[in-house]
Amino acid sequence: MRIRATVSSVVQSMTVLVPIFADQLSRRLSSLMNAKKEDTLVLMMEVEDEASNVWHHRRKLVFLFSAMRHFAQELREAGWTVEYVRLNDKANTVSFSGEIKRLAGMHDVERVQVTEPGDWRVDQAMRGIGEELGIPVRIMTDDRFLTTKAEFREWAQGRKQLRMEYFYREKRRQTGLLMDGDNPQGGEWNYDSENRKPAKGDLFMPQPLGFEPDAVTSDVIEMVLERFPDRFGEVSDFRMAVTSTDAGKAAGHFMSCALESFGDYQDAMLEGEAFLYHSILAPYMNAGLLDPLELCRMAETAYREKRAPLNAVEGFIRQIIGWREYVRGIYWLKMPDYLDGNFLDARRPLPEFYWTGETRMNCVSQVVGQTRKHAYSHHIQRLMITGNFALLAGIRPQEVHEWYLAVYADAFDWVEVPNTIGMALFADGGVMASKPYAASASYINRMSDFCGACHYDHGARTSDTACPFNALYWDFLARNREKLENNPRMKMMYRNLDRMDDLDAIRSRAVYVLDGMSRGVI
Repeated sequence: MRIRATVSSVVQSMTVLVPIFADQLSRRLSSLMNAKKEDTLVLMMEVEDEASNVWHHRRKLVFLFSAMRHFAQELREAGWTVEYVRLNDKANTVSFSGEIKRLAGMHDVERVQVTEPGDWRVDQAMRGIGEELGIPVRIMTDDRFLTTKAEFREWAQGRKQLRMEYFYREKRRQTGLLMDGDNPQGGEWNYDSENRKPAKGDLFMPQPLGFEPDAVTSDVIEMVLERFPDRFGEVSDFRMAVTSTDAGKAAGHFMSCALESFGDYQDAMLEGEAFLYHSILAPYMNAGLLDPLELCRMAETAYREKRAPLNAVEGFIRQIIGWREYVRGIYWLKMPDYLDGNFLDARRPLPEFYWTGETRMNCVSQVVGQTRKHAYSHHIQRLMITGNFALLAGIRPQEVHEWYLAVYADAFDWVEVPNTIGMALFADGGVMASKPYAASASYINRMSDFCGACHYDHGARTSDTACPFNALYWDFLARNREKLENNPRMKMMYRNLDRMDDLDAIRSRAVYVLDGMSRGVI
């Protein structure tokens, strides 16, 4: 008891309150780097509003809550005073704003200092809380990213097209990654054309490094199972890293065991193989446990030391300093209106099988089942299976976004809004993508082994067992013709459409598929 009283007397004298959110678990956080331990109270919060704003996967909740609790302990051991509010604390006000107000009222706080949140909604709340509290709120740039919001706006200004490739080249020049003087290593900026090999089941695929849950993680698992008994997702065999130390070990394991083949097979899909050669590091980066630029330097070193080929290393680096930075830039450039985008006027509700996996389409069933188990699927599974189906079927973009945000451990708002609204569903009308990423079953069959065990025939378009992706693909082109046929990258598709003599039958099959989707019989 004397220890608690001593801590309380220290806390009462704190003048700066530093809230830290679940995606800010870094000792290099700007709000910490610009604070003094002797007069700062760090506030970390598990709140119901955030746990339930969408139907978050239970594995995702375990990962974030456990990582937060471990980070709080790390800060305490480093000499910081930390107030940690657990989800089941009786005084919990269920929201970030409520907890900041409550703690500021309990202590002699003169200023709130926070690193800019990654979520537009939370950012707006932080910008309004100072007036409610009657004290200054200092919102600091999140310098864990390579590009500030202002820098991205400057890059975007005056451009007719905001394509990632040109942004990525600037980041390569800025960082010096894989550069040979002023030129890209190997003479090309992008080796994506070499990274589309279909995988075979006899490949040796190393599993991501896992970690046994400690007492803290075990307590979190118990809490999440008790608090969210009906929530989507499994937590059995939870082995994710929840500290920066273990996340670093997972990164080292990927670099030594999987990076070499990552490039060749990054677009491949295999039944029963959730991870292939992917790094599975995105949750750790997005939560703050790993530094993205350090990961890129590690990959570059592997190339320089001839431990990994250029196509693999360039592809890995492009996903981080190119795509990851670009997606965040688009989010802050276009929010909040961006989330309302629905260029193709998609209105159908999200099918129940996105939650249950109960569909005769083997590819969708496999990806949803893997997602339920691991809170993970890789980018092609998201884009060309669940995203592609939602695009072809005309599912409402905002419902698809909420599903992606809920079910993946790496998903935060800034990540999922552009990836869903822009990339997967073309709901932004082409701000991000030069054309919709629509594909029939032929693509899925080429890049996976899903079709072999499927109820449907991937080569048929109109029969009773024809793959739904086929009829929906041509129906998608036909019903969106007015908006898409003048797109230069779509002209070949529409020429093919015009040569078809069974289009009426295909569209009738599409009507049957969509009706069956709504009744849960596809």
